[in-house]
Amino acid sequence: MSENRHYDVVIIGSGPGGGTMAWRLAQTGKRILLLERGDYLPRERENWDSQAVFVEARYQAPETWYGADGSSFHPGLHYFVGGNSKVYGSVLLRLREKDFFEVRHPDGISPEWPLKYDVFEPYYQAAEELYYVHGLRGEDPTEPPAAKPYAYPPITHEPRIQELFDGLKREGHHPFHLPVGVRLEERDGKPLPHSACIRCDAFDGYPCITNGKADAQIACVDPALAAHPNLTLKTKSYVDRLLTDPSGRTVTGVEVRRGSATETFTGDIVVVACGALSSALLLLRSASDAHPHGLANRSGQVGRNYMRHNNSTVLAISRTPNPTKFQKTLGLNDFYFGADDWEFPLGHIQMVGKSDGVQIHGEGLPGFLQWFPEKPFDWLAKHSLDFWLTTEDLPIPENRIFYDGDKVRLDLKQTNEEALHRLKAKLRDLCGKLDIHPHLFDRSLYLGKDVPIGGTAHQAGTLRFGPDPATSVLDLDCKAHELDNLYVTDASFFPSIGAVNPTLTIIANALRVADHIIGRLGA
Repeated sequence: MSENRHYDVVIIGSGPGGGTMAWRLAQTGKRILLLERGDYLPRERENWDSQAVFVEARYQAPETWYGADGSSFHPGLHYFVGGNSKVYGSVLLRLREKDFFEVRHPDGISPEWPLKYDVFEPYYQAAEELYYVHGLRGEDPTEPPAAKPYAYPPITHEPRIQELFDGLKREGHHPFHLPVGVRLEERDGKPLPHSACIRCDAFDGYPCITNGKADAQIACVDPALAAHPNLTLKTKSYVDRLLTDPSGRTVTGVEVRRGSATETFTGDIVVVACGALSSALLLLRSASDAHPHGLANRSGQVGRNYMRHNNSTVLAISRTPNPTKFQKTLGLNDFYFGADDWEFPLGHIQMVGKSDGVQIHGEGLPGFLQWFPEKPFDWLAKHSLDFWLTTEDLPIPENRIFYDGDKVRLDLKQTNEEALHRLKAKLRDLCGKLDIHPHLFDRSLYLGKDVPIGGTAHQAGTLRFGPDPATSVLDLDCKAHELDNLYVTDASFFPSIGAVNPTLTIIANALRVADHIIGRLGA
């Protein structure tokens, strides 16, 4: 093996888990290789074209997977430098402190984490600073304790959202400014001339043509490449499998397909961060004599305990026009752990990107015609208020990803559906009190054309961490129990997922594991 193909650390995947790891390790001066199966997402007019992004799914991976019933679907995956964060909503919330403990749901138990919030808190703070998170502590009664305020001020609500904020407070609720990762400088609610973010209506779910969104490419990969020549990025590099020594204890090679050629790279340490689904598939593809059921899979847990949240995007119609452009500034967690009429957790409500007429037409929803039969789609869009609801789903072994012959199969049984229905009912009741028509319409195009199984934006849990090799794949440092030099730093390690976007926890954990690896490298 030639010397230029050997690195101190090889990182597979450039999303929040891999990109953040690359940023941190590059500072050590060690030779770091970052492999990404895709290329840079092109900056083009279609970045902000809702027809291209949502209806035609221009940037979604052209893959076909299969459900347990044999039906096919296209997973909501995006293979670019920065991973799925290129099109994420960039709301970066910490898991609540109670999320790290056992939580009871009507369908079962959300398991306790082996490490608690206090371990992650300093890394959450560092992650918020690294990803330009704008927020305001103290508004959300469920927020966990923090040692410092947000480094960046909260994003100003536009007038209709401020009205909604004020109305919720009058009703006795606790709306809060969403913590958003964005490269925004504003004054009086207007972006300054040099601000990367221009507060447009194409932020949430779109790639950002001005590089205003704090995704993994913009926050980590590109700055690290510019500052550290010891970091190498190779794009269009699909990792076929990981090779090990005969004992199976050490990864000795990373087999990469680049175009029609296959190359093998080596690293003293290998970090897998392909996303929970793709990371599990990589370990399963890497079966060998020493690991006949897949790499690190003696426990049989690789690919199991998959979670992706019960997510729903809904549209309500304001009785007054809603000219808001940057709508994603308000959240509500008052029902996160339950309600007066329900002892179990319900989940999280936040604003989502503003609908336009093209999106509403593309939804093809007959409900609009029932309640607003004479209103054109553009009128509906001008009056729309759009919400994202998240409730927790449970990590059950039957929910898993695996290879069925040459096909990728994703088995998914819904859990905790009643909580989502009840959360929608709470939102519907609130709308009736806030100058909003009390009808909620599902937006099925957001984050993929088939959200129930294809909506994989919040993928987690396929390689859970824990102290017991019989019931977990990774140890508490996110190193594979069965291998001496293999780590995983995407959301695969989650034992449970709470009801907030997992991205900030991925970033924080990548920084935590990076500290461990730096100590191991002697850097």
